[in-house]
Formats: sequence, C-alpha cells, structure tokens
Amino acid sequence: MAPIVRISNLDKYFGRLHVLKNVSLEVQPREVICLIGRSGSGKSTLLRCINFLEEPSGGSIEVDGLTVHSHERGNEHRQRIHEVRLKTGMVFQEFNLFPHMSVLQNVIEGPVTVKGMERSEAIALGEKNLDSVGMLFKRDEYPLRLSGGQKQRVAIARALTMQPRVMLFDEPTSALDPELIGEVLNVMKKVAKDGMTMIVVTHEMGFAREVADRVLVMAEGEIIEDANPTALFSAPKDPRTQALIERYRTGGR
Repeated sequence: MAPIVRISNLDKYFGRLHVLKNVSLEVQPREVICLIGRSGSGKSTLLRCINFLEEPSGGSIEVDGLTVHSHERGNEHRQRIHEVRLKTGMVFQEFNLFPHMSVLQNVIEGPVTVKGMERSEAIALGEKNLDSVGMLFKRDEYPLRLSGGQKQRVAIARALTMQPRVMLFDEPTSALDPELIGEVLNVMKKVAKDGMTMIVVTHEMGFAREVADRVLVMAEGEIIEDANPTALFSAPKDPRTQALIERYRTGGR
C-alpha cells in the first residue's frame, strides 16, 4: 500500500536557524503517528510544513498522491499547496473559532466558502460531525459560551467537515485545564478508531501509548527514534528518548 503522506529530505530554516534537518517520513493510510519531544525540537514546525502553513526550505511533501517540491514557485505551485490543504485537516493548540459565528456556522464555513459545497449538504455533514464529537446540542451556541474542551471538540468537528484525508493535531490539549483534557482525547480516540490517518504532536504520553501505531521522537530538528509504543516506552534506544520519557514520568515537560 502506498503511503498517504511521504516527506522527503525536508529542511526548514528560520533565518540562520536550522529547525528541521533532512527529515524523511512515510505515513500509511489509517495510521496514527504521535510526535513527541522537548519544546523547540521541531515537532510543530514539521506538522505545519505538511500543509504549508510554513513553507519548507528544502525537500518535498506528498499528501494523497499530490507532491509539492520546496524549490518550485508560481501559480501551479500555489494551486498544489491549496489542494494539499484541502486534503489535510488541522487542529491547533488554540481553537481559532470565529467568535461572531455559532457553532454550526463555524463548522460549515470552510466547506461552503472554500470547497463550494451546497449549504444544505454542509449543514447535514456539519451536524453529523458535531454529533460524533458530542457537540450537536450546542449547534446554535456561540464560542463565548463554551468551555475550552467544548471549543476544541467543535474545532475537531470543523476539520472533519472539510472531509480531509489526513488530520493534523498540534498539541490539541495544551491550552486546556486538566479536567477538560480527557474529553478531547476521547474524541481523538474515536476519530482514530473510525479510520482517520492522524499525525499528532502531543505531550500526552498515555494517549500516545494507547492510540498510536508509531511514536516518533524529535530532537534538534531530527527524528531520533521511530518505534511502536510498546517498544519505545519499554526500551527506548536513544539516551535523549530515555531522558524524555523519564521526565514525563516524573511530571516534567
């Protein structure tokens, strides 16, 4: 089976700072990948390069058969980036909901304005996805009246309503109070169980251990370890991975 995501020799510079260093990665359809590592290791930058929220400095990215090379420019290049973004749903640390729109309006805005979906079709799909994350009963509320966990569940429904091939999660629980983290992780577990390909940047080691097919460890802009959760957490090979896991076990970050 061909990978649904293929990252080849990816580099990213911010000025002289070399943030991603020749990163290569393949993700299979329906696979759940968790990216872990210390802050500043390049995890979020890697995720943001996949859908070109950050423009790579070198290498190429392929999503669902569509390849974009970093050295290309022009209208065709911009069109391919647009098509890649349509194939990738993104859930951020912050919820990024439109405060002046209701929950349902937030969820259907993308399909209607970006994909040109008929409003009635978008509403039906949006309501289905809100129901799947347990938020249909809040369809007419505004974000101001939602808890952080509820906002993030709406953000997940919004991303799903764009019918992506791959879901990207950038530390989706980091802005939540501890008592709200579980409700978002449970929704993510359901999305994974339903067969969505997922790449998740997370500090939640329990989630990575339970849900991930593979856990990737990043340090200094490189992937230093790539293994299934059982192998990684029981017998990490790299000393930096060992130190990272021990720090999480003792409550550090």
